Amino acid sequence: MVSKSKKFLFGQEHLTAGIALALVRGEITGEIPEESRTKLRASQKMVHVIVEQGHPVYGINTGFGPLCTTSISKEETKILQSNILKSHAVGVGPAIDTEIAKLMLVLKLHSLAKGYSGIAETTMDRILWHLENDVIPMVPSQGSVGASGDLAPLAHLFLPLIGLGKVAHKEEVLDTSTFFKKEGLKALELGPKEGLALINGTQFIAAHAVAVIEKMQACLAQADIIGAMMIEGLQGSIKPFYNELHVLRPFKGNIHVAKRVKRLLKGSEIMEAHIDCERVQDPYSLRCIPQVHGASRNAWLHLKELLETELNAVTDNPVIFEEDLTISGGNFHGQPLAMALDYVCLASSELGNISDRRIYLALEGNSPGVPKLLMEDTGINSGYMILQYTAAALASENKGLCFPASADSIPTSLGQEDHVSMGSISGRKALQVIENVEKILAIELLTAAQAFEFRKPLKSGILLDEIHKEVRKVVAFAEEDRVFAKDIEIGIELIRSKFLISIIEETRKKKNISLETPYSEEFEKY
Repeated sequence: MVSKSKKFLFGQEHLTAGIALALVRGEITGEIPEESRTKLRASQKMVHVIVEQGHPVYGINTGFGPLCTTSISKEETKILQSNILKSHAVGVGPAIDTEIAKLMLVLKLHSLAKGYSGIAETTMDRILWHLENDVIPMVPSQGSVGASGDLAPLAHLFLPLIGLGKVAHKEEVLDTSTFFKKEGLKALELGPKEGLALINGTQFIAAHAVAVIEKMQACLAQADIIGAMMIEGLQGSIKPFYNELHVLRPFKGNIHVAKRVKRLLKGSEIMEAHIDCERVQDPYSLRCIPQVHGASRNAWLHLKELLETELNAVTDNPVIFEEDLTISGGNFHGQPLAMALDYVCLASSELGNISDRRIYLALEGNSPGVPKLLMEDTGINSGYMILQYTAAALASENKGLCFPASADSIPTSLGQEDHVSMGSISGRKALQVIENVEKILAIELLTAAQAFEFRKPLKSGILLDEIHKEVRKVVAFAEEDRVFAKDIEIGIELIRSKFLISIIEETRKKKNISLETPYSEEFEKY
């Protein structure tokens, strides 16, 4: 992670998901350095030479898509660029979260600042102004097919540059024209190639991938913690987490999860109390946590690796290398991220699927000392029975969302764009699945904490005991039925705020407990 005192240099430094989020959240600032500005000026000059010479170059002095053979006069090249923003702003559906729209601005700034797009410094400075002043364009969530880039969402993102569209500022949504009038700002006049450079790219897909990467990592880490609590509550075995087993099948994610869970169970009185029991092996939802959580973590690692390549890539078209070397290629095609996002969508769903199975297991009453439905006095009380219904519904909904969007392609642009990625749908869908997983994990946290209670007065390891104590401060032990929806809402907030991770980190520092990779560093380093 970049330190809070440091500025990120657009176009020069290596961008990661963590740095992008820090820029969006105001934890660090960004600037367009002189080296990048020199490249911007040189690239813009090349575009102007192309216009003067009149040699046909796609999107500079030709029409777009199937109109690529239609010549545009020198005088009309500027009109062409504003028209492309207007004509391509055809998004529908609810607006995306403003944080994702801000991420799109960050990612676009970094890509354009590399100096291969012919964009003007004034345009770049205005985009940076929007980011710094938290004046965020409203972007509809639907309408991109993920090639030629995220055309519709990016068109909406940059309509405010020419005084159109809507912006969000200080929890108010305004027409850009109204906002400009209030602030004394004027719309920009785009030069040749600029409109096309703004809307060509994968920033909608990539911004969703950044959000997916952060949320999924939090789910993965907390699923391991909650799974460990459930092992304690149901008297599961620690042996399936021994390193000796996992070096025989050394998948990176599996080894990581096994080490994590084993460390969480270290020093547990609960574990010691049943070390000589006659149970030979646990059900898969406990025993196979390293393999299942690990496989999902491997998928996360794969997306993270691909995303970092994309965050530092030029995804424009055409790409301007020299006055006599412009390449119309396919760097805007969203397939590399689309397929990985579909993979992560499935991997996230499976994290929720096995969590639901552990919830169900906890209710069966087959573990010594733990009553059926996690409550002593049932009959008049239903206990935790119906919480599992909600988890089952969410798990099933996720399964329905797992069909890979990237498996589909509908030709567009009168056949010029005859294979598209649908990556924008992959990103939105993956995020939806992960948000459902957060809810399932919240329910498992409640049931694991309830099962954990029946092991008292025995204690778990320091880390899990501290988590149980902190959870009990906000959700009480249930001796009889109550409106569990309130408990679930609290649980969801705990998961979304990464509460369990923060408790582990605070306890680790306070008790001087060593971890191979601290949870706080896992997002960037692992």
